[in-house]
Amino acid sequence: MAHNVGIIGFGKMGQIRAAALHEDGRARVVKVYDVNLPAGTPYAIAASAEEIINDPAISIVFVCATNEVNKPLAIAALRARKHVFCEKPPAFNADEVREIMQAERESGRVLMYGFNHRHHAGVMKMKQVIDSGAYGRMLWMRGRYGKSVDGDYLKTWRADRERAGGGILLDQGIHMLDLFLHMSGSPFDQVHALVSSRYWKIPGIEDNVFAIMRSSETGVEVSFHSTMTQWRHLFSLEVFLERGYLVLNGLKTSSGTYGEEELTIAKNRATAPAANFDSEERMLFKVDTSWAREAEHFMDAVSLGMPVLSGNSRQALEVMSLVDCIYAHGHNVSPNLHEGLQMVGVGD
Repeated sequence: MAHNVGIIGFGKMGQIRAAALHEDGRARVVKVYDVNLPAGTPYAIAASAEEIINDPAISIVFVCATNEVNKPLAIAALRARKHVFCEKPPAFNADEVREIMQAERESGRVLMYGFNHRHHAGVMKMKQVIDSGAYGRMLWMRGRYGKSVDGDYLKTWRADRERAGGGILLDQGIHMLDLFLHMSGSPFDQVHALVSSRYWKIPGIEDNVFAIMRSSETGVEVSFHSTMTQWRHLFSLEVFLERGYLVLNGLKTSSGTYGEEELTIAKNRATAPAANFDSEERMLFKVDTSWAREAEHFMDAVSLGMPVLSGNSRQALEVMSLVDCIYAHGHNVSPNLHEGLQMVGVGD
């Protein structure tokens, strides 16, 4: 039996989720709500988000709205005993995620967050290789994720601190942080960070974040850069292990702005140079199947009772705890440093 779905927020993301659910076939969208609905919306239109949450015919609620309503809508839907899929960020800080988790426990319903990067084919292959142990233990990672924005960005809700909760870190960098946690399987409890807004100069909306992190549990170290002054869109995730490395450059998206999604894998050699270009294996992923895979994963949890392995609330808490740490230390301004910049660490 197909589940009835209500979608709150029917912009780009709401439409992507509706298409993915249609492809999966185990749920049907019956009602949507948005303050600015696109022309020709093919579903019944609700008068408010509350109408969708309180509709007894709806068993699943998708929250695809602006950041500031993610937490209250997710909690309200869980308390109405609906299964919930919510876009990132889950909330504005880790304490708010803990409030959501309490509602989740009390509801007994499925809660999943939209960290779709875990479902990209290149990322899935990286995780598979790492977990196989064929290349030994992980040593370090480096991640860069950046995009270019223009003056029109200043006119959107993403440039409003009260609605967005933050800048490029919550908008895009959170995906890379989630991938670090996903690949390593352990939290990063030592953090040095620089957070700045030196180009767009929007109060509370950072345009660059640099961070260096380490896990005391595994010793894995990470270098991270999240930026909205990357004038050429870029995604790059590098993982170096004892006996080789994996490098994912580019990300297959509908816009094509991040280029081809190409994964390079190579094993070390016994003599220098440890590896060379001729020994690298390259895999090109030409189709973005992440949305369909994520919808399948969610519907497996709802329909089959399977656990949410990617995008669960525990993982949401881990990534928001890391976000909290970066903001706390990156914004801790010292008077003898340039305005908006600081570098401190958990272990200092």
